[in-house]
Amino acid sequence: MTHAIQHGSILGGVSAVPDIEAGIRSYHDVLGLKLIQDGSVGFELAAAWGCPNIADARMATLQMASGADCHIRLVEQPDHPDFKPTTTYGWAAYEFTVQDVFGWPDRLQGSQFDIVGPPKELEGLPYFVPMQALGPGREMVYLNEVREDTPSTDLPKAHALTDHIFIVILATADRAASVDWYKEKLNFTEGDTYTLEYSMINDAFGLPSGTTSDLTMVQNDRLPIAEVDDYPAEASSRPRHEGMLPPGNGLVSLAVENLDAISVNWIKPPVKIAVAPYLGRRSATTIGPAGELLELIEIA
Repeated sequence: MTHAIQHGSILGGVSAVPDIEAGIRSYHDVLGLKLIQDGSVGFELAAAWGCPNIADARMATLQMASGADCHIRLVEQPDHPDFKPTTTYGWAAYEFTVQDVFGWPDRLQGSQFDIVGPPKELEGLPYFVPMQALGPGREMVYLNEVREDTPSTDLPKAHALTDHIFIVILATADRAASVDWYKEKLNFTEGDTYTLEYSMINDAFGLPSGTTSDLTMVQNDRLPIAEVDDYPAEASSRPRHEGMLPPGNGLVSLAVENLDAISVNWIKPPVKIAVAPYLGRRSATTIGPAGELLELIEIA
């Protein structure tokens, strides 16, 4: 599978980092992404995201070395002392398709990526080998080496050491309601539901061994888009600075065929923006059912 853009394709993620120079080094020098823009967020984009207090903040845009139409944007803003990864609702992780996952622990040594889950083959899931790390803004990134397609989804093999985001993870209080929202509002489809012992969640909440969680895949036909996770009752809304991005994994950008066909409450009406990842396409941002910032970019 190539990264051919279609309805539901992940066009990028935005993460808040307290030190953007360190963030650029992490994604450029360690993950191998290309720095293509370095400037400020600007008033138009800050307003579109509902984050007016970051209009003057520095923002760096990085693209996959493969040339895939997928970008990571780093925005410099203060860390939030009350934010703890994997304990709050909203975007919980970006999953990259990578090469040589068992070589990544050595590559991350001495970097600002802290390994929280080393590479591990999963019993009963031969399709990929994942690992997890926290980035310079305490954003969670999964590095997954794809072995084969699943029975219901096409999984992309990497064409560079680190290639595009192919799944985003959403933490919710009501998994079924979130899945229904994405189906009804964006015309996505519901994929498989899994019940498993999810070590990332169990470790974050101190849950006993053997505790299981449910997750459901949201797709467009065989294109994987989002993994929607049920979080335990101890989870909470994400703390954030007023007028700024949610800390960690702050915003996800998805491709859609037609913004006019989508009935959601936009933070601001759709606008055309010249720079990547928009490239002259219209975009607008809404707030999803788990409080997540969701930016939709029109590809029609």
